[in-house]
Amino acid sequence: MPSAYAQPLSPRPTLQEEAPVPHGSLSLPARLFLLGFDTEKGRVSGAPDIELAVRAAALVELARRRIISDVDGVVTPVFDARTGDPVLDELMELAEESRPRGWRTWIGYRSRATLDTVRRQLASEGYLSAERKRVLGLFPVTRYGLERAGYVEVLRAEVLGALEGGGPVGRVDEDDAALAVLAATGKLRKLIPGKARRTHKVRLDQLTVRAGGISPELRQALGDIRAALAAAVRAAEASRASDGGGGGG
Repeated sequence: MPSAYAQPLSPRPTLQEEAPVPHGSLSLPARLFLLGFDTEKGRVSGAPDIELAVRAAALVELARRRIISDVDGVVTPVFDARTGDPVLDELMELAEESRPRGWRTWIGYRSRATLDTVRRQLASEGYLSAERKRVLGLFPVTRYGLERAGYVEVLRAEVLGALEGGGPVGRVDEDDAALAVLAATGKLRKLIPGKARRTHKVRLDQLTVRAGGISPELRQALGDIRAALAAAVRAAEASRASDGGGGGG
């Protein structure tokens, strides 16, 4: 499908020019998804809009790698730039093939596809188990369970430490800062309940800046993605409330 975007004026960045790859082997969207798990139950809990938060995390990582950016309100990819991560590269391909969209639209547009790819990736790497079943004996579904609860507990501790530690924000790892902001904004209530979001509102604002590093453009992008995620979650909650499914807190 031909792209609706104009080719960017800047050349494709080399690996040396791109932002550093986050620590560990898992991308931000993969780690964000794992943060939604209840480690005792072995399943996602208290995160009805986790697909929106996962998509926002993928956008943040692509922005930090400087292969997507906001150009006059349009999320614009660097054409043919790839990361080697299936979740991120799938989203890059979708961005290249799609009509122009802003951050808010990209949070929700086919976000379930990003979530599905994250789950398959985590299952293939042993973080999740995957069991194929049929609902009513007819419809095939895959049930995912948590395999590495210890990893998730450590990840949760790091993110909560960034939010609640009280130390200088400048010493917080940028990944932990981004994950704390996305988990709070995406309302992963098992990790960061509503009271904690309100208590640490100023800290979350500071962590948003920290997650952008030293680049003013990147800080702006992360702030815009955070605002877009918050708006998308509010819209999803309003839709559920109108359908009788209740809102969120």
